[in-house]
Amino acid sequence: MRKFPKVTIIILNWNGWKDTIECLESLYRITYPNYEVIVVDNGSKDDSVQKIKEYCEGKIKVESKFFKYNPNNKPIYILEYTQEQAEKGGDSRKEKYFSKLPSDRKLRLILNEKNYGFAEGNNIAIRYALKALNPDYTLLLNNDTVVDPNFLTELVKVAESDERISIVGPKIFFWNFNGRKDIIWFAGGILDIKSGKFYHYMIGKPDDGDTEIKEVDFITGCCILIKKDAFEKVGLLDRNYFAYCEDIDFCLRAKKLGFKVIYVPTAVIWHKVSTTSEGAFSSRKAYYKYRNIIILIRKHGKLTLRNMVSVLIDAILYSYGSFKTASKKDSFLTVFRIIKALIDGVRWVL
Repeated sequence: MRKFPKVTIIILNWNGWKDTIECLESLYRITYPNYEVIVVDNGSKDDSVQKIKEYCEGKIKVESKFFKYNPNNKPIYILEYTQEQAEKGGDSRKEKYFSKLPSDRKLRLILNEKNYGFAEGNNIAIRYALKALNPDYTLLLNNDTVVDPNFLTELVKVAESDERISIVGPKIFFWNFNGRKDIIWFAGGILDIKSGKFYHYMIGKPDDGDTEIKEVDFITGCCILIKKDAFEKVGLLDRNYFAYCEDIDFCLRAKKLGFKVIYVPTAVIWHKVSTTSEGAFSSRKAYYKYRNIIILIRKHGKLTLRNMVSVLIDAILYSYGSFKTASKKDSFLTVFRIIKALIDGVRWVL
């Protein structure tokens, strides 16, 4: 077992710099000593890039209920690449110098030309990392998360315990659930491909102190640690999904090749939930969710009348939830996009 294999941490930012710098501040406090952080700005239209740079310079002090701001590791040095430069593997001369800096004093910043979605936005950084940094592991981490200092140590320890384990993920709590920080959002993924339904185990329940490491159907892309050999044999995230279900698809492809997908409850993070998708019942989320469920079913199972009815019922319940929580205008837009999603999903299959 390797003691501290190299981990590349990729954070995708899209018009969300406030969340991103809180995430970064928590990351730079972790106990794991051998990591590289990459922030990929996915074509933000706000001043995200400038604000992230100001944070690195020490000009913005992060306030969080999870930790106290640390001024001692500022400034954080930045190695910036355009999308084109990153796709070529960066600058080898700069990389040689930059790699010698302490993990908590450096940040690689990739500026994508547009919003490529979660899948391809991350793929751009993964391709760069595999070429330039040669990591043993790649961690995809949502920007609207805060991590426990020991989370990465726990994830790597489990991943290193069995060569067949190639994907691991932590226990994820809601960042704030009615003032509580111990309510579970994710404790392993359960999938029924026949009906097209997938669930987060224990969602909405208080932490029961469970420490059982177990094999699951999928790990959420909110925080997923992937071994290098998985990318080599499975490939990257399927960009056809754009956002939603690409994490489930990746795990299913890995499992078909004999890799294990493992949930690690001793690793802990907190997630703000639906921040980047503009809320729990947003029309954007609705479109990609229901279009991609159809794509997922077709790729890994059979598209039948039964599972199409199941998807339709779920879509109706989603629409009902939207009308209860959002304005009428937004709710009707959600319904329109769900209908379009179902049509586009069937078109993709055909």
